[in-house]
Amino acid sequence: QEQLVESGGGLVQAGGSLRLSCAASGSIFRDNAMGWFRQAPGKQREWVATITSGGITHYTTSVKGRFVISRDNTKNTVYLQMNSLNAEDTAVYYCNDLNNPAFWGQGTQVTVSS
Repeated sequence: QEQLVESGGGLVQAGGSLRLSCAASGSIFRDNAMGWFRQAPGKQREWVATITSGGITHYTTSVKGRFVISRDNTKNTVYLQMNSLNAEDTAVYYCNDLNNPAFWGQGTQVTVSS
């Protein structure tokens, strides 16, 4: 069974930065595309960014130029560097192994204040 542990969230002022981490286990990490998703209260979970096994990245329009997804296969970890944060980024952030999409971690809360 896939296990995902997100960390790095917190309270930050608008314009600030956070770096999220997701440690994965239970699957062949190096061959899998990984993604970051987020869910605000009362809203559906939305896709934020994806990185393929080869390091190709994609982002939702609202975070392009501000967020950077990366991975370290030796550590089975995917990262999300978030810069220029604004209130609309407030959400619980989850990572997901796209090869095992049924499994989610507990998420990490990101709260951006203005």
